[in-house]
Amino acid sequence: MRRITDVRLPAPLGSDTEQRYWLNLSPQGVIVASGPMEIKNPEVRSSWHGDWISPRAVDLQINGGLGLAFPELVPTDLPRLIDLLKLLWRDGVEAIAPTLVTCGVAPLRKSLAVLQEARSYKRPDCCRLLGAHLEGPFLAESRRGAHPKQHLVAPSLTALHERICGYESEIALMTLAPELDGAATVIDRLRDLGITVALGHSSANAGSAAKAFDQGVGMLTHAFNAMPGLHHRAPGPVGEACRRDAIALGLIADGVHVDPTMAVLLQKLAPNRIVLVSDALAPYGLADGIHRWDKRNLLVKNGVCRLKDGTLAGVTLPQLEAVKRLARWSDDAGAAIWSATVAPRGVLGSIGTLEQILIGQPLTALLRWHQTAKGCLDWSYAA
Repeated sequence: MRRITDVRLPAPLGSDTEQRYWLNLSPQGVIVASGPMEIKNPEVRSSWHGDWISPRAVDLQINGGLGLAFPELVPTDLPRLIDLLKLLWRDGVEAIAPTLVTCGVAPLRKSLAVLQEARSYKRPDCCRLLGAHLEGPFLAESRRGAHPKQHLVAPSLTALHERICGYESEIALMTLAPELDGAATVIDRLRDLGITVALGHSSANAGSAAKAFDQGVGMLTHAFNAMPGLHHRAPGPVGEACRRDAIALGLIADGVHVDPTMAVLLQKLAPNRIVLVSDALAPYGLADGIHRWDKRNLLVKNGVCRLKDGTLAGVTLPQLEAVKRLARWSDDAGAAIWSATVAPRGVLGSIGTLEQILIGQPLTALLRWHQTAKGCLDWSYAA
């Protein structure tokens, strides 16, 4: 039996960050037990020297990679999709909710079929495919961002049915604008199907957001972006989400979508509910430059994607890069790690204590986080 000592566990902002733990490993390298250490002399360090251990990340909003856009998948893309899942695993991501932005009905259903087939491909060096995240088409036109206007539709059970009929079990999450006429009926149907509903690309004020949260909407898609912001007389959906105890707040922590100060403020307002997402687009894993996205071009510079008119469309940065940046801004590494590796699991209902999540996991599937000599956060494979 091997024992690792002096390990820290990530936790939300404001939690005890100095508690150290021991982990017992089986001869096969699987964690079988853990517990808190009683360190009488905090200057004494052993084994992991206070590094953090975590599961790999879970990304609830990623739109593609290696040149593949998830809403454009066709059966011949399957080998390249598997290559992308291998890349994500190497980048420290355990599972993703492949995000299908607003598109036509036929391409959407074709993509869902390809993703369904890809889920049967299971290897230890491959990122896992969760249910899809449908981001649209029931979005507010004034907040559509880079979503193509011609494919937006009014919420209705008919429109929902023609898109997801036969694929209901393949969908984990749907983003919509709850203030639109017909949205309440769609939300009820999605909740009946066990699909998590998120508010996003929305003009909702605090009142309409409150009604949506009361109805069962459980998340904000990329908080602050494509929705009203925080204002002292108009708190909007962000303010309403922060005053509740159960609404997750997706956050793109690249420093462009949300200013670092606002990202840290959000973390302080809702420390238990920040969920870091990448919002990575098809050029993820490729070099900066001009890339195709549906029939449009994306200009990628320093990992940030924009349309020709300057509209912010997404990023090509790895999800764990967001962890590093948020840790630097907030000076709380454990909270940043928690927001990408533990918090997303709760959105889709798969949660327990972190210790429970770690038990039974091989060390090779986990991440080790440490502060570099310059005080920056970095990660490596735990084994």
